[in-house]
Amino acid sequence: MFPKDFLWGGAMAANQCEGAYLEDGKGLSIQDVMPQGIRGPRTKEPTEDNLKLVGIDFYHRYKEDIRLLAEMGFKVFRTSIAWSRIFPKGDEEEPNESGLRFYDALFDECHKYGIEPLVTLSHYETPLYLAEHYNGWTNPKMIGFYEKYVTTVFQRYKDKVKYWLTFNEINSVLNSPFMSGAINTPKEQLSQSELYQAIHYELVASALAVKRAHEINPGFQVGCMILSMPIYPLSPDPSDVIKAMEEDHFNTFFADVQVRGRYPAYLDQYFKENGIEIRVTEEERELLKNTVDFVSFSYYVSVCATADPEKNVRGEGNLLGGVPNPTLKASEWGWQIDPQGLRYELNVLWDRYQKPLFIVENGLGARDQLVEDENGILTVQDDYRIEYMRDHLIQVDKAIRDGVRVIGYTAWGCIDLVSASSAQLSKRYGFIYVDRNDDGTGTLKRYRKKSFYWYKDVIESNGESLYLAAPDI
Repeated sequence: MFPKDFLWGGAMAANQCEGAYLEDGKGLSIQDVMPQGIRGPRTKEPTEDNLKLVGIDFYHRYKEDIRLLAEMGFKVFRTSIAWSRIFPKGDEEEPNESGLRFYDALFDECHKYGIEPLVTLSHYETPLYLAEHYNGWTNPKMIGFYEKYVTTVFQRYKDKVKYWLTFNEINSVLNSPFMSGAINTPKEQLSQSELYQAIHYELVASALAVKRAHEINPGFQVGCMILSMPIYPLSPDPSDVIKAMEEDHFNTFFADVQVRGRYPAYLDQYFKENGIEIRVTEEERELLKNTVDFVSFSYYVSVCATADPEKNVRGEGNLLGGVPNPTLKASEWGWQIDPQGLRYELNVLWDRYQKPLFIVENGLGARDQLVEDENGILTVQDDYRIEYMRDHLIQVDKAIRDGVRVIGYTAWGCIDLVSASSAQLSKRYGFIYVDRNDDGTGTLKRYRKKSFYWYKDVIESNGESLYLAAPDI
């Protein structure tokens, strides 16, 4: 049974929805030169084919959008603050007041409907200037820039925001150093020592944010945010089991540091075996002891691992790769669908940390078709999305019955937005359809999908309707 105070809601990111990329004093972010998403080439300047420059125009339409979320009964809305709206270059002495006022208005609009904001401080949208002039998180000066930024927004919104996340999917920097860490050095030229040094600076900055948050408002709840992805052994061969454990360590060590306040021994051993050297001061070790209040994570996919090089064929459907599981079906974009993996991951994280867990991203990207229903109203008959979410939420319920403390669930892309991985609008996640296409055409008008009303019933019944829709499960 879901707890009575369970935080039902949805999630978006500023760079994928706001648009208005240079309005009211905003500076460029790294996303403004990533027109093709994660794997595409960067551009020197923003180009017209970058859909994120307009997004879904949330910056101008947020009142309409929050009203729609309230209609569904949202208890929480996860969004991010665009760092370059507050400090356009990232290293200024004073913040941009216009940017601060926008988020004042956004959070006020949420509270108007009783919706709790859940705010990601850095969601793949570092100011571009910090990448180009400081090489992002490879530079220890980033800690000070980040500290000034987070201190500014903590003080400004200390009475408007309770829940904060320090870095979105912080472990993704291993595979996407530019998008995740604003590291301007090409990935193939980046040494492992440089990469892990940058990771260390991010982890120190995260701990410092926790410290500042609790100093400014002891009631703040600050969480880490991990890209979670269960890694199963491809076979029962013990070598595959060990390989799965070793690959999982690359994900878990980020949470280990942020939850336990120190580096795990297995990472020290990995550094020794691979000649990786990073500088860690005693002051930084002390800062790392400022641990998070809860653990949040995204969940879309599980993968396998094998020690057999002939079978180690990596899938391309997800950010961190992995060997596809032969027992699972995949979405159109190659993300394997594994609802039970969410229950498994919840149990693993709870057993490991004994900290409240928050699922802050989960959903199905699909090509939706806008059609007329029997009453002539334009909608999307997205039964496939309803099935996906119902199956996952039932597994969340089972994890709660297992004894796991889960405090909330925010469905990813609750309103259609620009995909981070592919920079497409045709990869839709939302309960609300946005009339905008991959070529930039469209009216930006919003339409309620079938899943809109389904999720409304789920929230209103506090999860009981999940079983009405699937009595045989």
